Amino acid sequence: MSFDYAAAGELLERYGRAWEAFDGDAWVELFTDDIEYRDDPFEAPLIGRNAVRAYLLDAARHQDEVDFTVERHWVVDPTVLAAWHAGYVRRADRARIRLIGFMTLEMRDGRVARLREWYHRRETPTG
Repeated sequence: MSFDYAAAGELLERYGRAWEAFDGDAWVELFTDDIEYRDDPFEAPLIGRNAVRAYLLDAARHQDEVDFTVERHWVVDPTVLAAWHAGYVRRADRARIRLIGFMTLEMRDGRVARLREWYHRRETPTG
């Protein structure tokens, strides 16, 4: 099954909506059962849908007012590449966190089988 530019755009929009709404069902639907999700290149990846659902639920405890935008994406089938930025308010102290990053999503049968992210984070304290 090939993956084209339009399908990649829709997938990335669904990814953002699921994160913004902390919708665990919509989130795990994006991934294969054996997803390998790596949000830190120096840490072990999350493996499987239960692990990525737990990751999103943890984010929901710490993040509020999430905004995710893909600036540009490319497709080199079966891989999607995306430059993105996001922001959220940290629930504990209401500090504004901004992220700018890049991700690769390796597709299998219309779902993400491997996701890798690299990002830079900037924090604006409250007050």
